[in-house]
Amino acid sequence: MESADRPPLPPFTLETAAQKARLAEDAWNSRDPARVALAYTADSEWRNRAEFIKGRAEIEAFLTRKWKRELDYRLIKEIWAFHENRIAVRFAYECHDDSGNWFRSYGNENWEFDAHGLMRRRIASINDAPIIEAERKFHWPLGRRPDDHPGLSALGL
Repeated sequence: MESADRPPLPPFTLETAAQKARLAEDAWNSRDPARVALAYTADSEWRNRAEFIKGRAEIEAFLTRKWKRELDYRLIKEIWAFHENRIAVRFAYECHDDSGNWFRSYGNENWEFDAHGLMRRRIASINDAPIIEAERKFHWPLGRRPDDHPGLSALGL
C-alpha cells in the first residue's frame, strides 16, 4: 500500500479538481514518462484508446513509445466534472509525426483517485484530426503551458 500523499487530495472541490487537471497537464507536457508515472498508483489501470495498461512500468513504457512518435507534443486539459474522488476532463493536444504531418487529438478522460491523491484508474477516449501546421493553436515553448495561454474553451475547441 502506498502512503505518500499527492495533493490535492479527494474529496475534490472545483478549485482542487482544476488544480489536479493542471498538474496532470504540466506533467504530460514535460514528456517525461517516469515523472508522469509517479502520479498513478503502482497498480493503476488504464484504458487508452484500444490499449489496456496496468501499473507504472506499463504506463512508463506506453508514454515512452507515445512521445517517440508524437513530436513537439503540446497538451491542454480542462475540467469537465468532478465528484468526491473522481474527475472528468476534456483535452486536446497537438503533435506531428516524423514525416511532419500535424494532428490535433481530442478526447475525454475519466479519472479515479485513491485517498492519497494517486490516480488508480484512467479511462481515455481519443479522436485524431489531421491539421496543417498553419492551423495549430498551441504555440508555446516546449514544456509547461504559460498561464496566459488560452485554455480549450477560450480557443473554441
